[in-house]
Amino acid sequence: MGEKMSRNKPLAKKLRMAKANKQNRRIPIWAYAKTQRKLRYRPKPRHWRRDSLKL
Repeated sequence: MGEKMSRNKPLAKKLRMAKANKQNRRIPIWAYAKTQRKLRYRPKPRHWRRDSLKL
């Protein structure tokens, strides 16, 4: 349990967490417009509390 909440993380884990954070953003408006609204939703929406990362 201490490992999950640790303040000092290894760099590799920190980078993976940063990538997961970037992937969790909404799609940009220009992508929505470029695809004639075919691309509407995020492909893998993840909630920080419900879904855990497999890191």
